Amino acid sequence: MNYFSYLSLEEKRKFFYKEPLSFSKDIEKGQLAYALGATLYTPGTKETIAEDIIRKKHIGATSIILCLEDSISDEEVKLAEQNIVVQIQQIANLVSANILHQTDIPLLFIRVRNPNQMKVIVTELGSAIHCLCGFVFPKFTPINGRLYINQLKYINELYSLSLYGMPILESPEIMHKETRLESLLQIKDLLDSYYDFILNIRIGATDFSSIFGIRRNKYTPIYDITVIRDCISDIINIFSRATNQYIISGCVWEYFSNDYEDGLIHEVSLDQANGLIGKTVIHPSHINIVQAMHIVTLEDYLDAKSILQNADTYNGVLKSSFANKMNEVKPHYNWAHKVILKSNIYGVLHENKKFTDLLITNAKQHV
Repeated sequence: MNYFSYLSLEEKRKFFYKEPLSFSKDIEKGQLAYALGATLYTPGTKETIAEDIIRKKHIGATSIILCLEDSISDEEVKLAEQNIVVQIQQIANLVSANILHQTDIPLLFIRVRNPNQMKVIVTELGSAIHCLCGFVFPKFTPINGRLYINQLKYINELYSLSLYGMPILESPEIMHKETRLESLLQIKDLLDSYYDFILNIRIGATDFSSIFGIRRNKYTPIYDITVIRDCISDIINIFSRATNQYIISGCVWEYFSNDYEDGLIHEVSLDQANGLIGKTVIHPSHINIVQAMHIVTLEDYLDAKSILQNADTYNGVLKSSFANKMNEVKPHYNWAHKVILKSNIYGVLHENKKFTDLLITNAKQHV
């Protein structure tokens, strides 16, 4: 699997100074954490999950979350569980028959309602569990978080698997100022104890907003909602430090009309300015926008390479190859390391290309 595989070889050469590398769910966790990109939420009741993946209906989709939580009603839970099992087994059967290759399958995660549901799903899936990349833990707190992670550890040991967990920080304990810091620090201690199991941390802006009866409009990035911004800032502060860093994904953008794409683009730019990688999406039209915006610019790439290449022999100030700024090896080292990891997954654009050029090309292909 690799990003922008829908482009022809000629188009790839036209756009990319460095093309995206291939990856799978089995690559090293530190690199895989950068590869989620636009993670598409799909209700567990959807009966065409396998068909959509086989037909590559959602162009560019590389990670999908099959949801058993808020996207379905309480009365649909059993139906959704059964459907997810059937859909993943269909995919696994095609892989076994060499009709579908494992690398053609997006990174698949299941968002469960509780830890016990993980055990139910895994038992029903049988050998098809090998198509799964991990589980998403909603409303993650220090208390239920330990139950989720213990269940994940048990499943991995029992079936000799390497499934990952992705906690969603969205509970009142985290939003409320008087309990936030203690909750975040307790969660950090818990996750540090199981660092190899945690692929990514996600932020539930919709649940956070509901605590205050807020719903942002199509012109308002999540960072303009001050109470949410304040909480996101603390999450980044606790979990995104260069020492023992976790990758944090951007919050969902709720609007999917083409008229509102500028709002999505603006919010992704703010995500990236704050060090977030990837984004939760609820509509296929968001995928290519988010993916394209993660491509590294040539300027950033060359600066990052220069910083890392000189780090062992010189740790002072370097002139940027674009001759427009200074690069300080020591303070910019961690940034440079992240840029190179991103470039492996999303590639590097030629100097005269912008991410919008890919969006125009993709739009022309689907007229």
